[in-house]
Amino acid sequence: MATTAKDVDETTIERFRESFRGDLIRPDDSEYDDARTIYNAMIDKHPGLIVQCANVADVVAAVNFARENDFETAIRSGGHSGPGLSLVDDGLVIDLTEMTGIHVDPDAETVRVEPGCTWGDVDHATHAFGLATVSGVISTTGVSGLTLGGGHGYLTRKYGLTIDNLRSADVVLADGRLVHASEDENADLFWALRGGGGNFGIVVSFEYELHPVDTVVAGPLFWPLDELETTMRWYREWLPRAPRDVYAFYLVAEVPGEPFPEEIHGEKVCGLMWCCLGSKDQTEEMLQTARDVAEPLFEHVGEMPYPALQSMFDDLYPPGDQWYWKGDYVRELTDDAIEVHERHAEVPTPQSTMHLYPINGAVHEVAPNETAWNVRDANWSMVIVGVDPDPANDGKLTKWARDYWHELHPHTVGGSYINFMMEEGEDRIQASYGDNYERLREVKAKYDPDNFFHVNQNIEPAD
Repeated sequence: MATTAKDVDETTIERFRESFRGDLIRPDDSEYDDARTIYNAMIDKHPGLIVQCANVADVVAAVNFARENDFETAIRSGGHSGPGLSLVDDGLVIDLTEMTGIHVDPDAETVRVEPGCTWGDVDHATHAFGLATVSGVISTTGVSGLTLGGGHGYLTRKYGLTIDNLRSADVVLADGRLVHASEDENADLFWALRGGGGNFGIVVSFEYELHPVDTVVAGPLFWPLDELETTMRWYREWLPRAPRDVYAFYLVAEVPGEPFPEEIHGEKVCGLMWCCLGSKDQTEEMLQTARDVAEPLFEHVGEMPYPALQSMFDDLYPPGDQWYWKGDYVRELTDDAIEVHERHAEVPTPQSTMHLYPINGAVHEVAPNETAWNVRDANWSMVIVGVDPDPANDGKLTKWARDYWHELHPHTVGGSYINFMMEEGEDRIQASYGDNYERLREVKAKYDPDNFFHVNQNIEPAD
């Protein structure tokens, strides 16, 4: 049995507190409920102790304290983990949210980022220099979880996955050592960090390559939902052949309220969310191709700063909603798969949705064994997500997402982007890493042989 905070005497905790610059938060403290609250309100865990680190020395001290006292330990950065793996009941949470330093080197076109940052923080810092790196589609997402799971977003077709743009990382290991990981130093660890999740240590600094991205042409285009078959059949042929400057993920949704026109509020739709890096003429050509397939119900695509696109969904998906999601990798959208999408596309609540995120283009240029993420021949990363602020709708959300996923799963690659998984078991984790799974177990055995970092999509160390 792991130790709980109640099992540790006050002298031990006070000795730790004296060596720690950050805050220690316990269940009786006024800050406790705020400190244990994460993005997904379905998660209601009660840690015995939350240690909010101020710097790398605090992270080292926290890891040593947790290991020496046999605490069940979770790592929190952005707090967006769907299954709530950034918290643990009764044990210890190492909270990185106060570590938010960012350093941009515009000449080298790199940025070094601490683990408590969100992608909104990074976009703000890099946009001042007309630069960006690959991230997700909601700016409140934490840097750490998205990166360690692989990372994909609006720039992926042009510049690859987030991990394809990771140049190095500084990592606190389970034994408390701080090591540097790159292609030239601890290369096996660097390989595993690029998609292997939080299994190998706590990354306290990420170094990313940046790209010239400033203003983009972006926004939504919606068709009536009864055009799903026609538009998805077109999309499956068009997207893989589209120029890499053009990105568009396919969606099913219900049109929310503001800022959309009142006459389409509540309409069930399918559509595309665009991000184009090329010229306005090129973008208009692509848009016209989509208009010619079926008449749009609504479109609002125009020039905007890249950070504005990155934060476009923030108000629609604030912290504190109920979330349940299921994901899979998709190589092709077969006719049978499209029929499944048609049957389940009426979302159960206004915030629920299905997205098909493109992961082709530059992603396909990396060999499957070059990083822990190995599904380099899929064309889409799919997520089916049920969302609503009302806990009374939890059952409706989970049933829709599970039913949709179970019927669609036979038409997919089989594994999933680990950031789109709930707690689904070892078989699903193994399927997500395929031929790289055993190598990941070997790296785990080298850097975390006792599986100290196991509150995650866990890869057990090799025997």
